[in-house]
Amino acid sequence: MKVEVLKKTANELKIEVKDAGHGFCNLLQKTLLEDEEVDLAGYNMPHPLSSHSLIYVRTKGKLKPEEAVRDALKKLRETNKEFRRELKKAFKA
Repeated sequence: MKVEVLKKTANELKIEVKDAGHGFCNLLQKTLLEDEEVDLAGYNMPHPLSSHSLIYVRTKGKLKPEEAVRDALKKLRETNKEFRRELKKAFKA
């Protein structure tokens, strides 16, 4: 997965992510929107045959958009760990 910053301002961030599909982008968008400091989060896949996605984040001003993305990724990492633990329990039962 390769990431390129296309636009960065005090409260906006637009990045291109190569080899990221709807699953990852949708999960990141949903997690970003759970943050009260995030005003808008979305993604776009310019073409169905393309292997890259555009992710856009706009914050309300107190939080930098890149920090919002980092926070969302940390939250996703913790959710993944919790899911893994519960899955292991379920497989043992």
